[in-house]
Amino acid sequence: MRSPLNVRTRRILSPLFAACLLLTAGTFILSGLVASAPAPADTSRRPVLTPVGFPIVEPTVRYGLALDTFSIDQDTILFGQTLGDILLGEGLAPQQAYTASSNFNEMLDVRNLRAGRTYQILDDPDTEGPDFLIYSPTVYRYLRLDLQGTGLDEYRELPVVIREGLAAGKVESSLWNAMVGAGHSFALTDKMEDALQWSVDFYHVQQGDAFQLVYEQEFVEEKEAGFGRVRAARYSTGGKDIYALYFVSEDSTQTGYFGLDGQPMKSTFLKAPVRYSRISSRYNLRRFHPVQRRVKPHLGTDYAAPYGTPIVAVADGVINRSGRTRGNGIFVKIHHDKRFDTQYLHMQKRAPGMVVGKRVSQGEVIGYVGSTGLATGPHVCFRFWDNGKQVDHTKMDFQDAEPMPEEYLPEFFRVRDDYLAKLNSVGSPIEELEAK
Repeated sequence: MRSPLNVRTRRILSPLFAACLLLTAGTFILSGLVASAPAPADTSRRPVLTPVGFPIVEPTVRYGLALDTFSIDQDTILFGQTLGDILLGEGLAPQQAYTASSNFNEMLDVRNLRAGRTYQILDDPDTEGPDFLIYSPTVYRYLRLDLQGTGLDEYRELPVVIREGLAAGKVESSLWNAMVGAGHSFALTDKMEDALQWSVDFYHVQQGDAFQLVYEQEFVEEKEAGFGRVRAARYSTGGKDIYALYFVSEDSTQTGYFGLDGQPMKSTFLKAPVRYSRISSRYNLRRFHPVQRRVKPHLGTDYAAPYGTPIVAVADGVINRSGRTRGNGIFVKIHHDKRFDTQYLHMQKRAPGMVVGKRVSQGEVIGYVGSTGLATGPHVCFRFWDNGKQVDHTKMDFQDAEPMPEEYLPEFFRVRDDYLAKLNSVGSPIEELEAK
């Protein structure tokens, strides 16, 4: 039997090296044909070479391997199945399985093996037993586990290519339906909310609202993989256009989303602490409590969302309370400044490290939606204090961030005008831009 290391090393030749070998061989053959060809009868004319075709079969290279040389079996990880179970089922001896599992865990926490995800077993007929296990925790990376123990393990990030995309849609029933109806995914809706989260109340979208987007589409190995940020957004509602244009100055001191005139979109507070949700109960001083079955003031706003939905801090601040009570369930309270405090109730669990004294940033995940305490279903009860008094945050007008310094405006306007041309190519503004 041939040496497993030599055989398998040969299988991992890069496609570029293989192409170079084929090209070099082709060059020698072509040179020999030309040298042995008889001289043309008319020496005044240049010899004309007839093209000779050399069929080149490009190998299918993926995961750093020439896949054509392996038999490939794909299977799905079952609930409760461990990596050791998988390897023993493939015929590895217990010590081999233990060593391979240890190597896997050095590259990627074995807890990342999730039920329902697939893996591949590659088997080279020139070696005894399976050769590689391939596992991709995401489309952006893969892990190649060497089952022969010859040191060819690899955990690699795949290169991501960014291309610009355009999208537009009109709301007939919901923002999600509008996005899907325009041929796009829910994930792009999430990116649009990132751009407009300070200026658009996505819990009150109206029929007839419209949007146009310039966004980043990510590709991995020439396949759509996900979305980067939205570079420019226009949302039309109530007869007005709201813009969010992403800008980074040449010296990187000005970064983020800005409006048409260069005003920062970021405000002191986000509109809500969760996404993919709906308001299930509003601030109401005469609300009938569904659990206690009596009229009791509801001094917060309930956002219903699926279990495990991330809950984020609506502004920078410091956690001043973190715990659990019978009524509130698991909760976190944040002190933002001398005037404002916020509280997030009924969590399934807190995010790691969310303890008293922890400083958090706007948009940072602090916990996950649950139904602990006096709750009839998964939601977060969001409470807001203004100078020690609980108020309805949906009726407050929060302060904007500091304006962009004037010396950066010419640079911003050049970027803005490029974005506007792209937005206008997939839709028209409601308001006249010249007037604005």
